[in-house]
Amino acid sequence: MMKRPVQSTVAAAVALMALVALTACGEKPQTGAAIRTDAAPYAGTGSNFMQPGWKAGDKAAWEAQLKARQQYGQNEYTRSQNK
Repeated sequence: MMKRPVQSTVAAAVALMALVALTACGEKPQTGAAIRTDAAPYAGTGSNFMQPGWKAGDKAAWEAQLKARQQYGQNEYTRSQNK
């Protein structure tokens, strides 16, 4: 049996670790293809998880719901005063 020199084994291990480290630096391109900015937010998503009674495309109802949610749901001062 012939022994390999330790130096070549160490060099191979260092090269392998460098290769693994460099492959971790690769990043997939982020194109944003899934983002639709051409539709108005009140147009709806087609999801079943919508506010009951709201119809997709009703801008006035959408704005009223946002205003009510801001005033009563996300305003800690208003929420603490109602308790």
